[in-house]
Amino acid sequence: MTDTIYVLNGPNLNLLGLREPEIYGSDTLDDIAGMLEDRAHDLGVEVDVRQSNHEGHLVDWLHEAQAEGAKAVLLNAGAYTHTSIALLDAIRSIRTPVIEVHLSDPMTREEFRHVSYVGMAAVDEVKGLGAQSYVIALEKAAKL
Repeated sequence: MTDTIYVLNGPNLNLLGLREPEIYGSDTLDDIAGMLEDRAHDLGVEVDVRQSNHEGHLVDWLHEAQAEGAKAVLLNAGAYTHTSIALLDAIRSIRTPVIEVHLSDPMTREEFRHVSYVGMAAVDEVKGLGAQSYVIALEKAAKL
């Protein structure tokens, strides 16, 4: 096992800072990556931050995390959280622990966001704290 924690981001998260800042905040994905790199240094771990609008990339990266011996995965699957059985199956197929991350709290939003396929297999979740959701999830992952 390595001390690397994968941080995987799904569709539309490349638009953070521009997209609905009243819901997702004004921090960009680069801002969040910087926060995570700083905190990871303090925790003695490495982060590998990635984003894709394509479901298959997320599945491939989950498999890669297992193959590379990653310590954990932080996964903000965006809308795929609520639709992707493929991500559920991928998480269940690996031994690497996955922590679900959300900037907003899906349970306070539209009803279709109340189902989380990612959450059905994740070991933990952090939601509703804006960019700090990622930092708290990283702290939890570092303790695994």
